[in-house]
Amino acid sequence: MPLPLQDKVALVAGATRGAGRGIAVELGAAGATVYVTGRTTRERRSEYDRPETIEDTADLVTAAGGHGIAVPTDHLDPGQVRALVDRVAHERGRLDVLVNDIWGGEHLFQWDTPVWEHDLDKGLRLLRLAVDTHAITSHHALPLLLRNPGGLVVEVTDGTDAYNRANYRVNLFYDLAKASVLRMAFALGHELGPRGATAVALTPGWLRSEIMLETFGVREDNWRDALDREPHFAISETPHYVGRAVAALAADPEVARWNGSSLSSGGLAQEYGFTDLDGSRPDAWRYLVEVQDPGRPADTSGYR
Repeated sequence: MPLPLQDKVALVAGATRGAGRGIAVELGAAGATVYVTGRTTRERRSEYDRPETIEDTADLVTAAGGHGIAVPTDHLDPGQVRALVDRVAHERGRLDVLVNDIWGGEHLFQWDTPVWEHDLDKGLRLLRLAVDTHAITSHHALPLLLRNPGGLVVEVTDGTDAYNRANYRVNLFYDLAKASVLRMAFALGHELGPRGATAVALTPGWLRSEIMLETFGVREDNWRDALDREPHFAISETPHYVGRAVAALAADPEVARWNGSSLSSGGLAQEYGFTDLDGSRPDAWRYLVEVQDPGRPADTSGYR
């Protein structure tokens, strides 16, 4: 049987690791051709100095059933982004899904540090990586996406609009970055909706990314060993979960109903019926509000 995204072309900007990689792979599993970008290749690493590469992501996309194409791109460089979009236009003639997942800020923020004590250069760099990159990419990519009706833009952030409005997130720079991406999706919804496309903000829950697993000293196959250190980690999810959320949105002929909305992987799992790799449906943001933030004992019953 044909796959739901078999004739679709996607660009996942920031697909080297984490949510971006999971999204790219699940779009591939649904049959899409997926251009994956980032700054770390098999020949050169970004300042992250981590082993994951965009070529590895592209190979995973192809192995999942799609067609993965790795294009090294610094999304702070408008010339590189323009060249990327020109390549997609030349090779495919269309763009159906744009995922703005560029981040790159884990090594730049300081937890619970007021703005006057936070390293200013790192804070401003974080904002450039988290906000400017998304705006630059949308500026160059959206004319191609609008060539055909039904295009989808996904702005990946951390936290739903409701949660972030009610809660201080880490520090001023981090809080501003994540709120800005939420607002980008809202603004893009107004600009794209009348032109036949849809924009949404999407957040994963507590993500078992490569970096998070290393932080807890575990692997994906034994991640539950981290519960002794952090019991609430029981609500965590793989990057494939948010990837399946994007694939479900991209395959939905009525996706425009979400235009301008703030969405979560857990919330969309209830709507579309997909699961994480273990067959569960973790709903992290409801869990945070009802269990973790009030200081209740870790118990995921009814939340995954």
